[in-house]
Amino acid sequence: MVKLSVLDLSPITADGDASTSLYNSLSLAQHAEQWGFNRYWLAEHHNMQGIASAATAVVIGHIAAGTKTIRVGAGGIMLPNHAPLIIAEQFGTLEALFPNRIDLGLGRAPGTDQATAYAMRRNLNADVDQFPQDVVELMGYFGEPRAEQKIHAIPGSGLNIPFWILGSSLFGAQLAASLGLPYAFASHFAPEQMLHAIALYRERFRPSAQLSKPYVMLGYNVFAADNDAQAHYVASSMQRAFVNLRRGQHGKLQPPTDDYMTQLSASEQMLLRQIMSCSAIGTADKVQEDMKKFIELTQADELMITSQIYSHEARLRSYEIVSSLQFD
Repeated sequence: MVKLSVLDLSPITADGDASTSLYNSLSLAQHAEQWGFNRYWLAEHHNMQGIASAATAVVIGHIAAGTKTIRVGAGGIMLPNHAPLIIAEQFGTLEALFPNRIDLGLGRAPGTDQATAYAMRRNLNADVDQFPQDVVELMGYFGEPRAEQKIHAIPGSGLNIPFWILGSSLFGAQLAASLGLPYAFASHFAPEQMLHAIALYRERFRPSAQLSKPYVMLGYNVFAADNDAQAHYVASSMQRAFVNLRRGQHGKLQPPTDDYMTQLSASEQMLLRQIMSCSAIGTADKVQEDMKKFIELTQADELMITSQIYSHEARLRSYEIVSSLQFD
């Protein structure tokens, strides 16, 4: 049976603030745990007015402390922004606090612009191909200590934290396959290479101590409601966010609007349909039908459901509906 999980950007709404967003994230995580979702991930983004999860490890601790059984993790940590040792210590601390509940998903995109990267004291001339070496270095900090090892992550050393490789291109698929790690593809916003990346990952996968066979998790947008009109209405906030991002208009998550698609140019409508091709909008029956088709097409092992919905109550309702669906 396909597992279902939650991806949360902890959205800051136009009428809200980061404090409210982080409170709502904990509320959603607690409900997701009750509804049987497998894991709850948060993503690292910087200098984004509409996202409250920049200090991702801190927010993971907040969510894990307020829940009991659901796995909590990063989807993901953008490793080029950090020294591997620092991430090892952060997630080693999380694993020490919340044993057997922490996931560490890793991405190579900085998730920001050059000015913000400079503000984080990064080397802007760093080789982008350093990511694989950084991943291996980070994994080494969690292994059993070696006699010749001079640097240790404490906490971290000897702890069993599942690693994931995240990606939206073929690069991540190849790296995950070569390291024998589970692979999470960002099909919820970059679906173009999804099927090619999945096939490449499965074809080239080499078993590892962590994983004996390929494991694919795919991002998927869901906007579920008690009627179609309401579902399309609440989906418009995320649609507005995608369009505004392409227009270079960054800001908080905007309220929903009726008939949003009709307000766009033909080119923007086409762009939005392409970006959101891995999405389901509608009632429980429509969402279940679309999700089943997506699962049959991809043979995914797990779906990471994201729902950028303005109203917290409507977002809870959307996830509640998803939790009631049946997938063989």
